[in-house]
Amino acid sequence: MKKPDEQMETHKVTIIGAGPIGLACAIELKKRGIRSVLLDKGAPLENLRNWPQGMQFFSSSDKISLGGLPFISAGLRPTREEALKYYLAAADYFELDIRPYTPVRRVEVHDHEKIIHTANGVFRSDKVVFATGYYDHPRRLGVPGEDLPHVSHYLHDPFAYARSRVVIVGGSHSAADAALMLYRCGAEISIVHRGPELSDRLKYWVRPDLENRIAEGSIRAFFNSALESIDEQGVTLRETGKAESQRIESDFVLLFTGYEPGTALMQSAGVHIDPGTLKPALDTHTLESNVPGLFIAGSPTAGHEVSKVFIENGRAHAVQIARAIAGN
Repeated sequence: MKKPDEQMETHKVTIIGAGPIGLACAIELKKRGIRSVLLDKGAPLENLRNWPQGMQFFSSSDKISLGGLPFISAGLRPTREEALKYYLAAADYFELDIRPYTPVRRVEVHDHEKIIHTANGVFRSDKVVFATGYYDHPRRLGVPGEDLPHVSHYLHDPFAYARSRVVIVGGSHSAADAALMLYRCGAEISIVHRGPELSDRLKYWVRPDLENRIAEGSIRAFFNSALESIDEQGVTLRETGKAESQRIESDFVLLFTGYEPGTALMQSAGVHIDPGTLKPALDTHTLESNVPGLFIAGSPTAGHEVSKVFIENGRAHAVQIARAIAGN
């Protein structure tokens, strides 16, 4: 329970995560007359903020708008920067109560009352919504050197890699986008991918662009290959079926090996997580977990299959949850 000197606030609903799906939940609740507070361990839209500068969405702007508020972008598909401005404007328009830099340490369940302990105080709520996303939980390779300073699972400013040698690990969306961005910023790119070819899920306008760059030799690609180790001067990899390893000299290594939802906080609150799929126990109609009053929205509902839930279809979770809470 709370310590005597901890500040306590009471809210009907507390939403953990102030990304697009967290905002969507707060908006749908407010449209039904229910106010909520959103807690985020970083800045509002922290995960989206960590996308590469200039990254373009796969969805058109109307498909990722919230609360019926029009999203006007320069092109059909908005950029990261346009989305950040839109979602912050939407939060202002609906007067959402967002508490940035308020990491949640644990959630205690006491009958119908939920006690949320954070770095900035304690919150009491009837209902809690986990909208924590997945982008801050990259899948690790487990190879030596993965934690060296020049190795990252994220790309922020592409121009930081100009005139540098960069090894990119992965063959799906993030890896493909990063390879083309860095190539056009003047970096020397080598792609290492365990599959025999690029992912067939790539954006239809990205795949031919990258394949042509590989075919002409502007970007090197090592398929059917996996990293064995990373050091300060480069990486060692091995192609499937080959006895000898291969060496690539590099200045930076970017690991786009996918992401998974963090489950520790949900489990600490009593939510059952399937150890094989990482999917939480949920009522598919209300998205209420096995713990009454605890709801889960967005990619954490999909476990390992986080790519199946994104903003475009994750918005529906906000409506399901808001209807369930308003009905109660």
